[in-house]
Amino acid sequence: MSQSFMDLALAEARAAQAAGEVPVGCVVVREGAVIARAGNRTLADRDPTAHAEVVAIRQAAAALGSERLIDCDLYVTLEPCAMCTAAISFARIRRLYYGAADPKGGAVESGVRFFSSPTCHHRPDVYGGMAESEAAAMLRDFFAARR
Repeated sequence: MSQSFMDLALAEARAAQAAGEVPVGCVVVREGAVIARAGNRTLADRDPTAHAEVVAIRQAAAALGSERLIDCDLYVTLEPCAMCTAAISFARIRRLYYGAADPKGGAVESGVRFFSSPTCHHRPDVYGGMAESEAAAMLRDFFAARR
């Protein structure tokens, strides 16, 4: 089941790419149902915080009528950055599943390792490497075309 949720996140990443955005996609799942889905929207919204995770977390919080997403799992195609990792923690996401590692900008198992910080109030269970090769290839191809 979790692979199909990552497939939906990959579809969101492809849609973001088609719109000229960095191809990152995210879905938020509760009790086996998708309650939010988004791709990156930083260019479309002219908003540097409109990463797929933040957009999906906002949608999920609105759908549930709560800033706490305690029983929710988040699937994203790229290791979240520091901003998104903090948002995941503040939203109290239960489980984080991500695709490609991001040695430059990631903050889960790369960089600042936000969840390992003693000041982190909530740490989700983390599962990396889901559909990693497809997610990484999509990003590689996107940036290669820009060079």
